[in-house]
Amino acid sequence: MSRHLLRIIGLILGLAMTPALYADTDAEREALARIVHELHAIESLITKAQTEADNDARVRFQYDWLRDDVNLMINGIQAQIDAPRAQPRSFPPLRGDYRR
Repeated sequence: MSRHLLRIIGLILGLAMTPALYADTDAEREALARIVHELHAIESLITKAQTEADNDARVRFQYDWLRDDVNLMINGIQAQIDAPRAQPRSFPPLRGDYRR
């Protein structure tokens, strides 16, 4: 096969696959956003558990450590959601005239 034909086939395959790649990326971002939402809901449960904790217990649960870990997860996931999408690759323009 000629080099130009291989380029055209590659371009067609790349264009055909692009919507599927973005669909997966969109689905992933949506799932990550749901996780962030759930982690925010957990923060209120942590506060409730902390107010009900026995302050005189010999071994105390470290709610501030848990809260820090949850915030670390939220920030990491949010950074992934907010990251710019990869730009599509550019291809050289098609020649258009195949006759000599």
